[in-house]
Amino acid sequence: MYTGFAEVYDQLMDDVNYEQWAGLYREMMTGYGIPTGKVCECACGTGGITIPLARRGYQMTGVDLSQEMLWIAAQKARRQGLGIPFVQQDMRKLHLHRQMDAVLATCDGVNYLLEDSDAAAFFTAAYNALRPGGGLFFDVSTPWKLENMLGGQIICEDREDVTYMWQNRYAPQTGLLDMHLCIFVRQKDGSYRRIDEEQRQRAHTIEGLTTLLRGVGFEHIMVFGNSRLEAPRDKEQRWHFAAMKPQEQ
Repeated sequence: MYTGFAEVYDQLMDDVNYEQWAGLYREMMTGYGIPTGKVCECACGTGGITIPLARRGYQMTGVDLSQEMLWIAAQKARRQGLGIPFVQQDMRKLHLHRQMDAVLATCDGVNYLLEDSDAAAFFTAAYNALRPGGGLFFDVSTPWKLENMLGGQIICEDREDVTYMWQNRYAPQTGLLDMHLCIFVRQKDGSYRRIDEEQRQRAHTIEGLTTLLRGVGFEHIMVFGNSRLEAPRDKEQRWHFAAMKPQEQ
C-alpha cells in the first residue's frame, strides 16, 4: 500500500490544510483532557498531521504500513528539527513499548479497514495501547462522500511534473470503493515513469463503528462533523470520532 505513490503523495495532496486539521485533533484531545502528552498516530502517511501536532507540544509516534511513506515522514521531521519515531506496523496489530495518552487514525485510515473484524482489531489494539483515561480519535470519509463524490468518477490532472488519472467504482451493496490511480512522473531526462496504484475503502456507518467501539470497552463516544466540533449534518463528507478508555476503578 502506497509504495511508488509515496514519492508524489505530498505533491498531489498540497491542497489539504494539515495545520487546520491538526488543530481540530488538538481541540478534540484537549476536550478529552489531553492538551499534551504521548500520542501515537496510526496510518500517519508522510506525517502531514504528525509533524504539526509535534510542534504543538505532543510527544508523537508515527505508525504506518508503508515503509516508503514513513521514510518521507522521517525526512520531513528531521528537516524541522523534530525527533519523531516512525514505526512500520499494521494498525490492527498495534504494539507499543509504553502506554499512550491518545491514539489517532487520521486521513481515512479506518476506511481502509474493510471488515468489521479489522476495525475491531484496531480498536482493541488501540485500547490496549492507551493508559486508563486515554482517548482514541479518528476520522472516516462518509458513505455519502464515497458514493456521491468519488464513486463513478474519473478525476484527471495535468501538472508540470506529474499527470494522473484517478478512476473510482463504488458498490452500494457492499459499501466498497475501488480506486485505480495511474500516475506519470516526469524524469530528469524528460521521459515519464508510470506508477499504478490500486486502493479500496469501505463506507463505515456511525452505528456500526460506535457498536464496535463499545464492544471493545470504550466510553464517552462522540461523533463530530467535518472541520468542526459539532454534530454531523446531512451530506457530511467526513466524520470525526472520539472515545475514551475508562479510568481504572
